[in-house]
Amino acid sequence: MVTSVLQQYGKREGSLKREASQEGDLPKAARLNASITLDFAERLMKRVEAKAAEMGMKVVTAVADCAGRPVAVRCMDGAFIGSYDVALNKTYTAIAFQMTTEELGTLSQPGGPLYGIQFTNQGKIVIFGGGVPLKLRGSIIGAFGVSGGTAEQDTYLAHFAEDAFLAMTGQ
Repeated sequence: MVTSVLQQYGKREGSLKREASQEGDLPKAARLNASITLDFAERLMKRVEAKAAEMGMKVVTAVADCAGRPVAVRCMDGAFIGSYDVALNKTYTAIAFQMTTEELGTLSQPGGPLYGIQFTNQGKIVIFGGGVPLKLRGSIIGAFGVSGGTAEQDTYLAHFAEDAFLAMTGQ
């Protein structure tokens, strides 16, 4: 049931204006094993933190592997304490449902096909923007989560991370 709903509604409609750097590359070992290294995760998070600073934001960024396990979490000075769990849970959500947290939020509105899903998985499901799956050659190899701003700001930064990831992997 959930799989068919996710397949039917899983595509994001519209997109934000995206920006990303063209530097860097996913290490060869990570390309072969389809995993995200700690070094790569930290470089990706630093790019998002720089964009957040430009926007006047203090955020927590997180990267998880393809099983939803944390690879790295970084907290900018002055970020909200509560943003730590939210950023991490956004990565889990993006992996668990193979879509952005903003997409899942649309599907989980009252009357929606996944209404109430945020009350599953020991409360780790986030249904507002800021979490994105990271795909390498069409396969999800991890996820990125950010928390600290409004849902719109977090969504923008998550898509910025997605674009930076694509640039860093040469996709």
